[in-house]
Amino acid sequence: MSSKVLEVCVDSFESAMAAILGGASRLELCSSLSEGGLTPTPGLLIQVQNQNVDKVPVYCMIRCRPGNFVYTHEEMEIMKEDAKILRKLGADGIVFGALLENGDVDMKNSREIVKAAFPLPLTFHRAFDYCRRPTIEMEVIIDLGFSRILTSGKQVNAQMGVKLIKKLIEQAEKRIIIMPGCGVTVETLKYIIDNTGAAEYHGSFKKPKPSTMAEGETETEAKLCDKEVELFVTSQDLVAEAVHILSLD
Repeated sequence: MSSKVLEVCVDSFESAMAAILGGASRLELCSSLSEGGLTPTPGLLIQVQNQNVDKVPVYCMIRCRPGNFVYTHEEMEIMKEDAKILRKLGADGIVFGALLENGDVDMKNSREIVKAAFPLPLTFHRAFDYCRRPTIEMEVIIDLGFSRILTSGKQVNAQMGVKLIKKLIEQAEKRIIIMPGCGVTVETLKYIIDNTGAAEYHGSFKKPKPSTMAEGETETEAKLCDKEVELFVTSQDLVAEAVHILSLD
Protein backbone atom coordinates (compact mmCIF):
# COMPACT_ATOMS: atom_id res chain seq x y z
CA MET A 1 0.00 0.00 0.00
CA SER A 2 1.40 3.39 -1.00
CA SER A 3 2.23 5.75 1.83
CA LYS A 4 1.77 8.73 -0.49
CA VAL A 5 -1.15 11.05 0.24
CA LEU A 6 -3.67 12.31 -2.31
CA GLU A 7 -5.56 15.43 -1.27
CA VAL A 8 -8.55 16.24 -3.48
CA CYS A 9 -9.90 19.77 -3.63
CA VAL A 10 -13.71 19.91 -3.79
CA ASP A 11 -16.36 22.63 -3.69
CA SER A 12 -19.59 20.64 -3.54
CA PHE A 13 -21.15 17.73 -1.69
CA GLU A 14 -21.24 15.70 -4.91
CA SER A 15 -17.52 16.22 -5.50
CA ALA A 16 -16.68 15.42 -1.89
CA MET A 17 -18.49 12.08 -2.03
CA ALA A 18 -16.85 11.21 -5.38
CA ALA A 19 -13.41 11.98 -3.94
CA ILE A 20 -14.03 9.83 -0.85
CA LEU A 21 -15.37 6.92 -2.91
CA GLY A 22 -12.39 7.22 -5.25
CA GLY A 23 -9.99 6.72 -2.37
CA ALA A 24 -8.79 10.24 -1.55
CA SER A 25 -6.57 10.44 1.52
CA ARG A 26 -7.84 13.90 2.46
CA LEU A 27 -10.25 16.57 1.22
CA GLU A 28 -9.67 20.28 0.89
CA LEU A 29 -13.18 21.67 1.19
CA CYS A 30 -13.89 25.01 -0.47
CA SER A 31 -16.58 26.96 -2.18
CA SER A 32 -16.19 28.47 -5.65
CA LEU A 33 -13.19 26.63 -7.08
CA SER A 34 -13.71 28.72 -10.23
CA GLU A 35 -12.47 31.64 -8.11
CA GLY A 36 -9.49 29.70 -6.83
CA GLY A 37 -11.34 28.40 -3.77
CA LEU A 38 -13.11 30.34 -1.02
CA THR A 39 -14.36 29.51 2.48
CA PRO A 40 -16.97 26.72 2.42
CA THR A 41 -20.31 27.17 4.15
CA PRO A 42 -20.85 25.54 7.55
CA GLY A 43 -23.75 23.60 6.06
CA LEU A 44 -21.51 22.03 3.42
CA LEU A 45 -18.97 20.92 6.03
CA ILE A 46 -21.69 19.46 8.26
CA GLN A 47 -23.28 17.51 5.41
CA VAL A 48 -19.93 16.17 4.18
CA GLN A 49 -18.90 15.09 7.68
CA ASN A 50 -22.31 13.48 8.30
CA GLN A 51 -21.82 11.26 5.24
CA ASN A 52 -18.06 10.79 5.68
CA VAL A 53 -18.30 7.24 7.01
CA ASP A 54 -14.67 6.51 6.11
CA LYS A 55 -13.57 9.47 8.28
CA VAL A 56 -11.42 10.95 5.53
CA PRO A 57 -9.84 14.13 6.98
CA VAL A 58 -11.51 17.32 5.77
CA TYR A 59 -9.45 20.52 5.68
CA CYS A 60 -11.37 23.77 5.15
CA MET A 61 -10.18 26.70 3.08
CA ILE A 62 -10.26 30.05 4.84
CA ARG A 63 -10.42 32.77 2.21
CA CYS A 64 -13.17 35.37 2.37
CA ARG A 65 -12.86 36.73 -1.16
CA PRO A 66 -11.15 36.09 -4.50
CA GLY A 67 -8.20 38.14 -5.63
CA ASN A 68 -4.91 38.86 -3.91
CA PHE A 69 -3.80 37.58 -0.52
CA VAL A 70 -3.22 40.95 1.16
CA TYR A 71 -6.01 41.34 3.69
CA THR A 72 -7.50 44.25 5.62
CA HIS A 73 -8.18 44.14 9.36
CA GLU A 74 -11.89 43.63 8.70
CA GLU A 75 -11.26 40.76 6.30
CA MET A 76 -9.03 39.10 8.86
CA GLU A 77 -11.75 39.40 11.50
CA ILE A 78 -14.14 37.63 9.12
CA MET A 79 -11.66 34.82 8.49
CA LYS A 80 -10.77 34.35 12.16
CA GLU A 81 -14.47 33.86 12.94
CA ASP A 82 -14.84 31.48 9.99
CA ALA A 83 -11.88 29.42 11.21
CA LYS A 84 -13.34 29.18 14.72
CA ILE A 85 -16.78 28.19 13.42
CA LEU A 86 -15.48 25.52 11.04
CA ARG A 87 -13.16 24.13 13.72
CA LYS A 88 -16.08 23.78 16.12
CA LEU A 89 -18.19 22.11 13.41
CA GLY A 90 -15.67 19.34 12.86
CA ALA A 91 -13.04 20.52 10.37
CA ASP A 92 -9.91 18.38 10.63
CA GLY A 93 -7.58 21.11 9.42
CA ILE A 94 -7.45 24.64 8.04
CA VAL A 95 -6.01 25.97 4.77
CA PHE A 96 -4.90 29.62 4.75
CA GLY A 97 -2.32 32.02 3.40
CA ALA A 98 -1.69 35.76 3.68
CA LEU A 99 0.97 38.05 2.27
CA LEU A 100 2.22 41.56 2.78
CA GLU A 101 2.24 44.00 -0.13
CA ASN A 102 5.98 43.40 -0.62
CA GLY A 103 5.44 39.67 -1.23
CA ASP A 104 6.57 38.42 2.17
CA VAL A 105 4.43 36.16 4.34
CA ASP A 106 2.11 38.17 6.59
CA MET A 107 3.34 36.76 9.89
CA LYS A 108 0.97 38.72 12.13
CA ASN A 109 -2.24 37.72 10.36
CA SER A 110 -1.08 34.16 9.73
CA ARG A 111 -0.37 33.79 13.44
CA GLU A 112 -3.91 34.98 14.19
CA ILE A 113 -5.37 32.19 12.07
CA VAL A 114 -3.05 29.64 13.69
CA LYS A 115 -4.47 30.72 17.05
CA ALA A 116 -8.08 30.65 15.83
CA ALA A 117 -7.64 27.17 14.37
CA PHE A 118 -5.75 25.67 17.33
CA PRO A 119 -5.20 22.75 17.75
CA LEU A 120 -5.90 21.88 14.12
CA PRO A 121 -3.06 21.44 11.60
CA LEU A 122 -2.73 24.11 8.92
CA THR A 123 -1.75 24.19 5.26
CA PHE A 124 -0.30 27.40 3.79
CA HIS A 125 -2.01 27.52 0.40
CA ARG A 126 -0.83 28.76 -2.99
CA ALA A 127 -0.44 32.32 -1.78
CA PHE A 128 3.04 30.89 -1.30
CA ASP A 129 3.53 31.00 -5.08
CA TYR A 130 3.32 34.78 -4.94
CA CYS A 131 6.14 35.05 -2.36
CA ARG A 132 9.18 36.85 -3.72
CA ARG A 133 11.66 34.72 -1.74
CA PRO A 134 10.22 31.19 -1.46
CA THR A 135 13.18 29.52 0.23
CA ILE A 136 13.24 32.22 2.93
CA GLU A 137 9.47 32.40 3.35
CA MET A 138 9.28 28.63 3.78
CA GLU A 139 11.33 29.04 6.96
CA VAL A 140 8.90 31.72 8.18
CA ILE A 141 5.95 29.39 7.54
CA ILE A 142 7.68 26.60 9.46
CA ASP A 143 8.26 28.94 12.40
CA LEU A 144 4.59 29.96 12.34
CA GLY A 145 3.61 26.34 12.94
CA PHE A 146 2.09 25.31 9.60
CA SER A 147 2.18 21.60 8.75
CA ARG A 148 2.44 21.87 4.97
CA ILE A 149 2.76 24.20 1.99
CA LEU A 150 0.71 23.82 -1.18
CA THR A 151 2.71 25.05 -4.16
CA SER A 152 3.12 24.89 -7.92
CA GLY A 153 6.75 25.89 -7.54
CA LYS A 154 5.91 29.48 -8.53
CA GLN A 155 4.89 28.33 -12.01
CA VAL A 156 1.54 28.13 -13.79
CA ASN A 157 1.33 24.47 -12.81
CA ALA A 158 3.23 21.97 -10.68
CA GLN A 159 4.57 20.12 -13.70
CA MET A 160 6.48 23.24 -14.72
CA GLY A 161 7.51 23.98 -11.13
CA VAL A 162 9.13 20.64 -10.24
CA LYS A 163 12.63 22.13 -9.92
CA LEU A 164 11.70 24.55 -7.13
CA ILE A 165 9.37 22.03 -5.49
CA LYS A 166 12.19 19.51 -5.24
CA LYS A 167 14.53 22.19 -3.89
CA LEU A 168 12.01 23.12 -1.19
CA ILE A 169 11.51 19.47 -0.21
CA GLU A 170 15.25 19.04 0.19
CA GLN A 171 15.58 22.26 2.19
CA ALA A 172 12.63 21.34 4.43
CA GLU A 173 14.28 18.10 5.58
CA LYS A 174 10.84 16.84 6.70
CA ARG A 175 10.24 19.83 8.99
CA ILE A 176 7.23 20.69 6.82
CA ILE A 177 5.41 18.89 4.01
CA ILE A 178 5.76 20.40 0.53
CA MET A 179 2.68 19.39 -1.48
CA PRO A 180 2.64 19.93 -5.27
CA GLY A 181 -0.64 21.34 -6.53
CA CYS A 182 -2.17 23.10 -9.56
CA GLY A 183 -2.47 21.16 -12.79
CA VAL A 184 -1.95 17.81 -11.05
CA THR A 185 -3.89 15.33 -13.19
CA VAL A 186 -3.68 11.64 -13.98
CA GLU A 187 -1.66 12.67 -17.05
CA THR A 188 0.91 14.76 -15.16
CA LEU A 189 1.04 12.97 -11.80
CA LYS A 190 3.75 10.41 -12.67
CA TYR A 191 6.07 13.12 -14.01
CA ILE A 192 5.62 15.20 -10.85
CA ILE A 193 6.25 12.16 -8.64
CA ASP A 194 9.41 11.24 -10.54
CA ASN A 195 10.81 14.78 -10.49
CA THR A 196 9.97 15.87 -6.93
CA GLY A 197 9.73 12.78 -4.74
CA ALA A 198 6.97 14.51 -2.80
CA ALA A 199 4.98 12.56 -0.20
CA GLU A 200 1.67 14.39 -0.80
CA TYR A 201 -0.15 15.60 -3.93
CA HIS A 202 -3.12 17.90 -4.50
CA GLY A 203 -5.62 18.09 -7.35
CA SER A 204 -9.31 18.46 -8.15
CA PHE A 205 -9.58 15.61 -10.71
CA LYS A 206 -12.76 17.12 -12.08
CA LYS A 207 -14.68 16.76 -15.30
CA PRO A 208 -17.67 18.56 -16.82
CA LYS A 209 -21.04 17.56 -15.44
CA PRO A 210 -23.65 16.54 -18.04
CA SER A 211 -26.17 19.27 -18.80
CA THR A 212 -29.37 19.31 -16.75
CA MET A 213 -31.26 21.24 -19.44
CA ALA A 214 -34.72 19.73 -19.66
CA GLU A 215 -36.12 18.41 -22.91
CA GLY A 216 -37.85 21.23 -24.75
CA GLU A 217 -36.27 23.89 -22.53
CA THR A 218 -35.09 26.92 -24.48
CA GLU A 219 -31.60 28.38 -24.20
CA THR A 220 -33.09 31.56 -22.71
CA GLU A 221 -34.89 29.55 -20.02
CA ALA A 222 -31.66 27.71 -19.22
CA LYS A 223 -29.77 31.00 -18.89
CA LEU A 224 -32.37 32.35 -16.48
CA CYS A 225 -31.60 29.37 -14.22
CA ASP A 226 -27.80 29.65 -14.76
CA LYS A 227 -27.92 26.25 -16.46
CA GLU A 228 -25.74 27.48 -19.32
CA VAL A 229 -22.78 27.73 -16.94
CA GLU A 230 -20.71 24.57 -17.34
CA LEU A 231 -20.32 22.78 -14.02
CA PHE A 232 -17.30 20.69 -13.09
CA VAL A 233 -17.40 17.92 -10.50
CA THR A 234 -14.77 15.59 -9.13
CA SER A 235 -14.63 12.26 -10.93
CA GLN A 236 -14.53 9.17 -8.72
CA ASP A 237 -12.80 7.29 -11.54
CA LEU A 238 -10.08 9.92 -11.99
CA VAL A 239 -9.41 9.99 -8.25
CA ALA A 240 -9.19 6.18 -8.20
CA GLU A 241 -6.76 6.30 -11.14
CA ALA A 242 -4.59 8.86 -9.35
CA VAL A 243 -4.59 6.71 -6.21
CA HIS A 244 -3.50 3.76 -8.35
CA ILE A 245 -0.64 5.79 -9.90
CA LEU A 246 0.58 6.74 -6.42
CA SER A 247 0.41 3.11 -5.28
CA LEU A 248 2.75 2.03 -8.08
CA ASP A 249 5.55 4.31 -7.01
